[in-house]
Amino acid sequence: MSRIRKAFEGGKAFIPFVTCGDPDLETTERIVKSMAAAGADVIELGIPFSDPVAEGPVIQAANVRALSGGVTTDKILDMTARIRGDIDVPLVFMTYANVLFSYGTERFLKRARDAGIGGVILPDVPFEEKAEFAPLCRKYGIDFISLVAPTSKERIEMIAREAESFLYCVSSLGVTGERSRITSNISEMTALAKKVSDIPAAVGFGISTPAQAREMAALSDGVIVGSAIVRLIGEYGRDSEKHVYEYVKSMKEAIKNI
Repeated sequence: MSRIRKAFEGGKAFIPFVTCGDPDLETTERIVKSMAAAGADVIELGIPFSDPVAEGPVIQAANVRALSGGVTTDKILDMTARIRGDIDVPLVFMTYANVLFSYGTERFLKRARDAGIGGVILPDVPFEEKAEFAPLCRKYGIDFISLVAPTSKERIEMIAREAESFLYCVSSLGVTGERSRITSNISEMTALAKKVSDIPAAVGFGISTPAQAREMAALSDGVIVGSAIVRLIGEYGRDSEKHVYEYVKSMKEAIKNI
């Protein structure tokens, strides 16, 4: 069993996301360590891309800031290797297919493994096209994490059968971003997945408050939050570490004992 999947064994998992290099990699490194200290069970590291089609305006702006500051995939891999030596929380890269293609997919995955990455999420790669990546991921011991959306319907069972680490349940149609209400039938999505697999299901897209986290955790095995954290970093910049720590701590506390 992978370390990422084991992270779900201690109860509901909280999975925060950060855009690497926003506002700079030194701040990212401190934030990731503080998220681990605050109780994060798995941490998603976003590799900036110039056309992040799944992202809303908050994370798009973070991508622009990071790329404008000169962040590169090599620099992020170097940072990740440093972090891996200091924390024990499983780390996952979230990025886009073109980032891997331009770097060289096998070269990227080898370096990611060596840097201590346990999984990758590529939101622009549909299940039917994962064969371009999943076998190489397996070769380097990296889980290829699949996503399902409210529109997946009959495809959910098919995707869940082959899912690795956890199933990423997209709570809302459209791009990432905070929402006042989540109206998708999350319980239906997770029930379809559980019919064919015991893979943990974590819900992301749109969650920003402790109340929403509790609601989604009651229907799933974990909660993923990105935009709310990235917004804090955009607001506080190099002074955002303590604000992110408190936020992650409050969200983890909200889903305990559910």
